Amino acid sequence: MRVEEYLEAYGNRGMRASHPVSFEFTKDDYLTSRGDCIIGVRASKSAADLPGDFRTLAQRDAAVIRVVVEVDGLAETATGKGSKGLTLTHPHDMVFRKSMFTCARTVMVSSDMAASDFSRRMIQMLRDPRQKMSITLTVERS
Repeated sequence: MRVEEYLEAYGNRGMRASHPVSFEFTKDDYLTSRGDCIIGVRASKSAADLPGDFRTLAQRDAAVIRVVVEVDGLAETATGKGSKGLTLTHPHDMVFRKSMFTCARTVMVSSDMAASDFSRRMIQMLRDPRQKMSITLTVERS
């Protein structure tokens, strides 16, 4: 079984994307200096907005999760795993982690990418607050 979910987010002038172990999308429309893992603001969905079929699969340790971020034809893909520890209940954020840590914001663990791994070309594009990105989340059984 495979479930895809789509969302959109936007860039921000303060985009640093320097965090070495996670990346994040937030529904918030601002970015503070501490938000070095955030690569998209004004997201159309949060962890709590993910539908039941996505949740059911993502909450399995054996699930494979992919995140494709596309900005003006430039695409990057992060791959990781699901976890029975995912609650997917945060109303504003989605966090994708290299570690196995889970909290209400966590959507994926064991990611092969963090904010600092995204191409600097893409991040430069995302420093424009008008820049829209398309995000595809895919979860499937391994």
